[in-house]
Amino acid sequence: MNIQQPRSQDEEQDNERQPAGSEPPAFSPASWRPARRSALRRSDLWFLSAALLLGLLTLMILPGGTTTQAQQGSASQPHTVLAATASARPVATATNTTSPAFREYPFPQANSQIMRLAIDHEGRVWFGEMGLNLLAVFDPRTQTFQQMTPPDGHSGIMGIQVASDDTIWFAEQYANYIGHYFPRTGTYQLYHLPILIVPNPSSPGKTLTLPSAPNDLTIDAHGNVWFTELNAGAIGELNPRTGHLTQYSLGDVTHIQQFDPYGITIDSQGIVWFTEVGADHLGRLDPATGKISYFTKPGETQALMEVASDAHGTIWSTSFSTQALLRLDPRTGIFTSYQAASTAGGLYGLAVSSSGEVWVTLLAENMLARLDRATGRFTYYPVPTPNSEPLALAMGADQTLWFTEIDKLGMMHVVA
Repeated sequence: MNIQQPRSQDEEQDNERQPAGSEPPAFSPASWRPARRSALRRSDLWFLSAALLLGLLTLMILPGGTTTQAQQGSASQPHTVLAATASARPVATATNTTSPAFREYPFPQANSQIMRLAIDHEGRVWFGEMGLNLLAVFDPRTQTFQQMTPPDGHSGIMGIQVASDDTIWFAEQYANYIGHYFPRTGTYQLYHLPILIVPNPSSPGKTLTLPSAPNDLTIDAHGNVWFTELNAGAIGELNPRTGHLTQYSLGDVTHIQQFDPYGITIDSQGIVWFTEVGADHLGRLDPATGKISYFTKPGETQALMEVASDAHGTIWSTSFSTQALLRLDPRTGIFTSYQAASTAGGLYGLAVSSSGEVWVTLLAENMLARLDRATGRFTYYPVPTPNSEPLALAMGADQTLWFTEIDKLGMMHVVA
């Protein structure tokens, strides 16, 4: 489906551009880092909640002011870049700093700003360091980090997934592309997304140039990559074999930046599920028909973030605004809410183990929590380092739970 609208001559003249090298417009409390680098990260949890509810991430103008028109309905032709052409960082050895129940591995540099994790078949942990514009991997066997600078990166790696062949897919939100990294050869393929020309809500008669802003991604059984597009208000599907991009719009051009599709997952039947922060929905997309349907929990507004499916097809989602973990039974459309004992902040990270255990992070409480599905109650696991703000979660094949802290990678062995 098309999202970008044809540009008129008047729009070309009125289009507002931002000088190259400057930061995009952002909410700017003194304690908040520029939006392009922070992207929902660390500095101010309370502002984070407000930013999510007001429109999420403030991705207003594509850095550099580029206005070249992308081909509609397909991604640009992928190109390969040797890792040697990017600046490679030295391998750093991690240091274990805590008790046997937890392990914490400090990152080589400060200001890492990590949003999500992915684990390959060798147990290595992959992530994007938004604060440093890096793609990185941690090897638990050698306790070393390796860092690579992605081509054309703009400090925007949000979503990351490991394919069945242990290649790495990632969403570069600010550079506006889906990236594919091949660890064995150190090469990349980039799939650039459409640039949007939309009405400027603060200046009638003028337009804004926006990136589609890919955020989270997931991979289906056929190897197709599905991803959310924050600014475009769309779900994208990339076929790596052909480079073809299909976009499923959640609304017309007037609704861009209103829905804010965020997290995404695929259930055991191949159905795509996603969260909409701006519209308070869980969305369902059937790839066979392209049909999109929505599920909204009655009652208090939910700022839904991450989403996951268990082996039985039950859908789980974290809420940042209500400190709740939501369970949706797709067969009945019934929601069940599990309230965490959080006095402030909310839930973000979400991981479902192969045995069906559901784990979340509580940033403000500095804890991980596991839901006991039989009793509907949580068991809490305080992170050893105070004020570490655990955020992302990922479950390894050996029932090892990995999570991010401020400038640390954490690990906890899950006891059956």
